[in-house]
Amino acid sequence: MTRHRTARHRMRRNVRRMRRYGVQPIASATDDLDLAPLVVVSLARGIWRYRSELAPLTLTVLCLLAGTVLHRFAVTWWPTVAVLAGGTATALALWGRWINLTRPIERGYAAAVSAFAGTWLALATAAGPFTTPLPATLGIGAVALAVPWWAHRRRRARVRVERTLAAWPEIAEAVGLAGSRVQSAVVDLWGYRFRLALSRGQTVEDAVGRTSALESALGSRRGAVRVQPVPTKHANRADIRVIETDPHANAITWPGPSVTSITQPVKLGLLEDGSPMRVPLLRRHALFAGMSGAGKSGALNVLFGDLTACRDVIVWAVDLKRGMELMPWASCIDRLATTPQEAEALLADAVVILDGRADDLTRRGERVWEPSPDRPALLVVIDEYAELTSEAPRAIDHADSIARRGRASAVNLIAATQRPSQHAMGKSAVRSQMDVRVCFRVREARDGDLVLGQGMVKAGWHPHKLDAPGKFLVSSPEHDIPRRARTFLLDDTGVRATAERHAEVRPPLDAVSTLALERPEPPPRVSAEDTLAHALEQASADGVGIGDLIRATGMRRTWVYQRLQEGRAEQVSRGRWRALSETGDP
Repeated sequence: MTRHRTARHRMRRNVRRMRRYGVQPIASATDDLDLAPLVVVSLARGIWRYRSELAPLTLTVLCLLAGTVLHRFAVTWWPTVAVLAGGTATALALWGRWINLTRPIERGYAAAVSAFAGTWLALATAAGPFTTPLPATLGIGAVALAVPWWAHRRRRARVRVERTLAAWPEIAEAVGLAGSRVQSAVVDLWGYRFRLALSRGQTVEDAVGRTSALESALGSRRGAVRVQPVPTKHANRADIRVIETDPHANAITWPGPSVTSITQPVKLGLLEDGSPMRVPLLRRHALFAGMSGAGKSGALNVLFGDLTACRDVIVWAVDLKRGMELMPWASCIDRLATTPQEAEALLADAVVILDGRADDLTRRGERVWEPSPDRPALLVVIDEYAELTSEAPRAIDHADSIARRGRASAVNLIAATQRPSQHAMGKSAVRSQMDVRVCFRVREARDGDLVLGQGMVKAGWHPHKLDAPGKFLVSSPEHDIPRRARTFLLDDTGVRATAERHAEVRPPLDAVSTLALERPEPPPRVSAEDTLAHALEQASADGVGIGDLIRATGMRRTWVYQRLQEGRAEQVSRGRWRALSETGDP
C-alpha cells in the first residue's frame, strides 16, 4: 500500500514539473504502476453499466451455480424446485401487472423464462448440471430467450434513460439547476418522466424557465420537455416529462358519447399519457378560446356530441355566422339563434328562466337546481362571442346576468371566441366568471395570459407552443397543472349521424321554465327621476313640498335637493317647488 502511495506521489510531482516547463503530461504504464486494480475497477464499472444487456448471461451462470450446489447438497429437493418453478410461472402470468408487467406478452415472456429456468434447475438438481444434454439445453434456451430481452423496446428505453439520468449532476450544472437531484424515473409508452428534487432556493418556475436548456441537455427534440409542479406540500419538487413519441401526432377519432348525464364530467380528448381529459360543466361557465384554425369548432362538436346524449340538459345556442357552425346540430338544439335579434331574445328568455327557477327554489327551500329528465339544466352555447358584442350589445347585459346568477339555477354559459379581450367580451363580468378555460393555440404568449389568466404563461402554461390543430390546455379547479391534450375528431358525417341518433332522446323544457316564459312581462318600472318630474309638473301654483317629493320618489332628502338644483324646477316659497315651463317662465 505504501509503494502505491509513493508511486502516485512521484507521478503528481512529475506532472507539476512538466506543466511548469510548458510540457503537457502523458500518462504512461511503467513497472512502478500496478494496473491490476485499474483493470478490476474498469471491468466492474463496465459490467454494472451493461448489467441489463448481460442479464441473460447472469441468469445462465446463476442457474449453473445453483444446479451444482443443489445436486451436491440437496439432490432430493428436485420435486420442490419443480413445484416452485411452476407456481412462479403461473403467478407471473396471472398477476405480473403488480410488478409493472402491464402487457400480456410481457407477462407471458416472464412466465416462459421462469418455467424454463425452474425446469432445467429441477433436472440439474436430480441428475447433475453437466449431465448430457443439460449443458447444451441451457445454452440453446438461454440464447433463444435472450433475443426477446435484447430486442425489447421498453427495456432498451429504460436503460438509455438510466444512463442519461446518471449524468444528471453534469446536466444540472449546465442548465443552471446545480444541486438538484433525480429521485425516481418511469419509462412509459411515449417517453419517460422523472421527479426532480430542486436544491434550496430553487422553485418550479426556475425549472420552467430552463425548459429549452433541458431539451438540449437531455438530447430531446424541440418542444418535447414538460415541466410540471408536483401536487404535494413540497414546493421544491418538479415532474419533468420527456415526450419521445408524440401521442398526438395524428388525429384521434371520437369514440362516442362519454356521459349520459350533465352531472358527469365531459371527456374532451386525451392527454399525452393516453388518459382522458375530463371537464365538469354542471354549474360552471366555460370559455373556449384560440386562434382561427386551432380546433375550437372541433371541440364544440365533441362537446355537442356528449351533451346531446344527456337526458337532463337542454342546449340553446347562438351562432351569428347564420348557423354555418351549429346548424348540423339543429335537431338536438332546443333553440338556435342565428341573427342578433334572435340572440338578444334568446338570452333575455334565459334570464327569465333563471328568475323563474330562482323563485321555485325559494318556494321549495332549496339552494341549487338538481338536473333530472323532468327538471333539466339549461346550457347556452355562444359561438364567436365577440360578434355578439358588436352586433347585439344589449344581449351582453343578459349574458352578464346569467354569468353572475346562473350557477345555482343550473343556467350556464359556454362562450367560444378567438381572443377574449376585455373589449371582445363587452366589458362585462362574463370573462371573470369563466372558471373553466379551454385554450387552444394562440399566436402570442400574452394571449395565453389573456385566456388562462394573468401570470399563467410564466407558470408553465404555454398555449402559444401548441403545434397542431385540436391540441389544448385546460385550466379549472380540477386542472391546475399544465397538461397538454388533443380533442377528438368528429367529422361532418359523424356529426349528422350523431345528431340524428340523439334527436330522439332530447328532453322537453321543464314546467317551471315554461311557466316563467309564458308569464306576462311586468309593467316597466318607473324610475325615481321620472316620478320626481311628474310630481313637479302636477304641482299647483303654490308648488309641492319637499316632504311630498321624498314620499313620492322614495329617495333621501339630499338626492331630491340635488335633482332640484339641476335646473329642472324653481322654488316658489320656502320648501315648496314646481316645474319650470318650457319657456323657462313660471
